[in-house]
This record gives sequence, structure tokens and C-alpha cells, in this order.
Amino acid sequence: MKKIILILMFSSLSLYSQIDVTAGMGVSFVNQPSFTDYINYYFAPGDDQLPSFGSTVEFFGEIGYDINKKYQVGVEYAHQIYSYNVTSYKAGFYDVSYTQLKPTVMAYYLIPGPGYKLKLGGGVGPRFVNMEEQKANSVTKQEFSATGFGIVLKAMGHTLLGDNLYATIGADLRYDMPGELSDDNDTTINNISLNENVNVNSISIGVKLGVSYFF
Repeated sequence: MKKIILILMFSSLSLYSQIDVTAGMGVSFVNQPSFTDYINYYFAPGDDQLPSFGSTVEFFGEIGYDINKKYQVGVEYAHQIYSYNVTSYKAGFYDVSYTQLKPTVMAYYLIPGPGYKLKLGGGVGPRFVNMEEQKANSVTKQEFSATGFGIVLKAMGHTLLGDNLYATIGADLRYDMPGELSDDNDTTINNISLNENVNVNSISIGVKLGVSYFF
């Protein structure tokens, strides 16, 4: 009897199961107050301060598995890129850039229909930041890193283009907390004006475009 029940369960899963693979890119508008305050206080000229929300480029890929007609689980990988450079009376030359890697385990509620599929859900995962900073008094770039975690809420729509190929558009809300930046010697970056170590914790809103293939 147990074998029959297991066979029926797996048959039910295989009946509704479907895998979709998505890849694309987009723009995220990021509020990272500690990092922005650090740049504005030390490097950005007074008449050209960084705004509260700045834009970053984000590439992403995702694999989703439908466990039935209404629910999907998946894994998302997002790669965020940020850079800023300036030459000013305040600090001379300054250049900084970072990448943030965002693997996330996702869970979705599905709204399928003829020629489309809507996904609403969220997830959680680790966050890894690698930053390079070069100041006017240095001929080399100094490297910093941070590790933490983040959460995401996401809505994504797939529209059929032909066969199993779909166009994808999505929007997400993220809260990422990689924490304080430090180098290999555990030396942190301190913002004297706030008497705190600089972190890259952020809230962001993103819009993504891509393509999907359904198996």
C-alpha cells in the first residue's frame, strides 16, 4: 500500500511539474545610506552630492521548478554592479566600484493562463560584496569585502513568444544586509562624521527584462 501511495504522489508531481530557466538584466534604484554618506562627506563635491537613491546595473538568472499548478520553488542568482568616480577640489581623484553577488532560494505562487504565467513570491539568501577603492594619495586600489544576507519580494510575468520561449518582465523589492566593509587585515572603513564603520546595507527597487525557456 505504501508503494502505491508513493507512486501516485510522484505521478501527480510529474503531471504538473515544469522547469523554467530565465536570464536577463535590469536597473535597480538603491538606497545605501551609510555608503552614500561616506562618499558625500569625503569625496563628492558640495554642489554634486550623491542622491538618496542611486542606479545600479543588475544581471540575473533563475531556475524554477513547479511542484504543482499553484506553487513553484527556485534558485535566483543576481549580480549587481556599482561604480562612482570623481575629480574634485575636495579630494582630488577618487574611484570606487563594487560587485554584489546575490544567490537566493525562492518560493512563488503561480497564476498560469493560455500563453502566460505570473509568479508572485519571495526568498532569502547570502550576500557577498567585493569593493575596490582608489584615493588620490594612492597608486593602487585597496580591496574590501563584506558578507551577510538579504531578502527579496518579486513579481514576474512570462509571455509566450513561440514554442517554449517566453519574454519576461519583473519587478523586485530587496533588503540586503552584507554588513561592514573590511580588508584582509580586518581593517574597516570609518566615517568620522557619523562615528561608525561604513556598510553597504541597502533597500532597492528593481525592474528586470529577460527571456525564459520552459521545459
